[in-house]
Amino acid sequence: MDLKIAILAGDGIGPEISAQGVDVMNAVCKKFGHNVSYEYGICGADAIDKVGNPFPDETFRICKQADAVLFSAVGDPKFDNNPTAKVRPEQGLLAMRKQLGLFANIRPVQTFKCLLHKSPLRADLVEGADFLCIRELTGGMYFGEKYQDNDKAYDTNMYTRPEIERILKVGFEYAMRRRKHLTVVDKANVLASSRLWRQIAQEMAPMYPEVTTDYMYVDNAAMRMIQEPCFFDVMVTENTFGDILTDEGSCISGSMGLLPSASTGESTPVFEPIHGSWPQAKGLNIANPIAQILSVAMLFEYFNLNEEGALIRKAVDASLDNNIRTPEIQVENGAKYGTKEVGKWIVDYITNA
Repeated sequence: MDLKIAILAGDGIGPEISAQGVDVMNAVCKKFGHNVSYEYGICGADAIDKVGNPFPDETFRICKQADAVLFSAVGDPKFDNNPTAKVRPEQGLLAMRKQLGLFANIRPVQTFKCLLHKSPLRADLVEGADFLCIRELTGGMYFGEKYQDNDKAYDTNMYTRPEIERILKVGFEYAMRRRKHLTVVDKANVLASSRLWRQIAQEMAPMYPEVTTDYMYVDNAAMRMIQEPCFFDVMVTENTFGDILTDEGSCISGSMGLLPSASTGESTPVFEPIHGSWPQAKGLNIANPIAQILSVAMLFEYFNLNEEGALIRKAVDASLDNNIRTPEIQVENGAKYGTKEVGKWIVDYITNA
């Protein structure tokens, strides 16, 4: 298979983990006889510094013409600490999602048996946790009408029926491929937009009679994720709630550096780690590359190259089981491995498999 991949390394630790993802992709393509080519684009703070735009037209062109995008992270403290900044790195993310029509963000939450002790929750609660958070990505408050002055500000949380229907369809279809349990998360007791979500979900549920569909207020869902994470199979929700809940879910595994995600929709899909740019760690060779590497696995699986994805997952499991880990998840008194060393170990495993 021929693959044309857009690489958006972004800011902070992005270039370091991006390099490991590309190395893994090269190793897999060589092993399975695929041809892969890359085109690199700038985004985030890096792009603001260079051209004044966090998602330049040229980067959009590169993404649009690719089969998939391997993205890393954006963000820089000089923007975080300036509330009056008119242009921010994160605006590049929103622009990419909107311009590519990426309305569905899929974040798997899972635990690794050898790392249960790293979770902030008790091992007996998180063992076996394995669910998907599906977040609507191009609607709601993040994209609604906004206003701000010195005395008043608002963000409009607007959704249309087609926007809700298409993301619920993604949720139901994933549930059908998994354990046939879908939880629709909303705040229908307070928000009109949530009541429309629930109404449409109830209309669609009979179309998927094999799926057990339940409904949960977002505050209850947040508590249930901590109290009983194994309850969930597939969770679907709107943009703002999804942003918060997916970050909460990422903590269950014990490190944000372990979990990948995919954003799909009308155009080129994007695969990325769930974490941010961690600028404090830039250049220190301590960032965990596993989320980026597992994003590569999701990329292959998106194109039904499941054997390739499975080999990457096997290599990651083997690295963790052999304590080839970056500092935040290393066992006490274990050997020290950096970003590059973990990536190289996984590449060598794939090459020799």
